[in-house]
Amino acid sequence: MRETLLEVKNLKTYFNTNRGLFKAVDGVNLTINRGETVALVGESGSGKSMTSMSIMKLIESPGEIVDGEIIFEGQDLVKLTNKEMNQIRGNQMAMIFQEPMTSLNPVYTIGNQIMEPLRQHQKMSKNEALKRTVELLELVGFANANRMINQYPHQLSGGMRQRVMIAMAMSNNPSLLIADEPTTALDVTIQAQILDLMIDLKKQTDTSMLLITHDLGVVAEMADRVMVMYAGQIVEDTDVLTLFKNPQHPYTKGLIASMPNIDSEEKRLKTIKGMVPSANEYPSGCRFASRCPYRQKECDQVQVLTSITEGHKVRCVLATKEVKDIAATSGG
Repeated sequence: MRETLLEVKNLKTYFNTNRGLFKAVDGVNLTINRGETVALVGESGSGKSMTSMSIMKLIESPGEIVDGEIIFEGQDLVKLTNKEMNQIRGNQMAMIFQEPMTSLNPVYTIGNQIMEPLRQHQKMSKNEALKRTVELLELVGFANANRMINQYPHQLSGGMRQRVMIAMAMSNNPSLLIADEPTTALDVTIQAQILDLMIDLKKQTDTSMLLITHDLGVVAEMADRVMVMYAGQIVEDTDVLTLFKNPQHPYTKGLIASMPNIDSEEKRLKTIKGMVPSANEYPSGCRFASRCPYRQKECDQVQVLTSITEGHKVRCVLATKEVKDIAATSGG
C-alpha cells in the first residue's frame, strides 16, 4: 500500500461578507498517496478551486480556513506561518493555474521567472539556474529552449505559456503538483498535447497530482481516483474505473450522462436541471436534493459520506439504503 502524502481532514473555508457567510469548502476530507493522481470533479461553484487554494494556503480576506487539518509530509499546514509556507510553495508543493497569462509576470522574461524559484529554494547560482531552466524548457517540449528564455509571456501562444507554467511547477521536483483546470483555456488539439505532457512527466518523476477539472474526459485519461464535489462537499469518492462503471450518487450519474457521446442516438445533450445553490444558502439536508430526480423525504436530513464498498464512499441516502437492504437480506 502506498504511503499517504497529503491528508485533508474536515477542511472548512468560509468567506464572511456583508451578504452573509459563504461556506465555499464545508467539511472536505481527502487523501492523496505518493505517486497517485486524484481528480476533484464538479461544476463551477462546487468549491474545487477553493479546496486547492486552501491546501496551498492562498486564501485571501475575507476568506479564512476556520476548521480542519491539512497534513502534508507529516506536518499540519494550517498551523504554519506564511513565511514557513513560502518554503513549501513552489518547492515541495507546486500549482499550475488555469490561465497562464494571468499567472506569468508580463514584465519579466520566461527565463527569469523559471530561474526565480530555483535560486530561492535550491540556492543555485545564476549560471546553474540558467542551465536548469534550459533543461526544464526542453523537458516540456521546447526545441529552441535557449531562445525561449529571452521571450516574454505576450510573445507566446496559450499552449506555450501553459508549458512554461508546467516547467516552473516542476522546477524543484515537488512531491505534490496541483493542476487547476490546466487545459480549460486551450483549444482541443493543444489540450491533448498538454495532457500527454503531464502524463509523461508524472511517469518520469512519480509526482503525486491533484487534478481540478470539470472535464470527465480528462479524468478518464489521467486519474487513479476521483472525488466528486458538489456545494462545498465531497459527494462521491472512488477509483476511476468504478466511477464510470458504477456511479452511485445521482449528481455523478448526471455528470456522466451529460458527456457528449458520438455513438448515442440522442440528438440533444442531457443536462442536470437547476443550479448549484449559493454557498450562503445551502439547504439543511442533501444539497443536491432540489435537482435530484430520486428525491425522498429522507433527503431533507443531513447526509454523511459513507462507505458502501471498500474504497467507494457516497453521500446519498439511496446508495447507503441499498447497502443496508443487501446486508439485511443476506443476514449481514
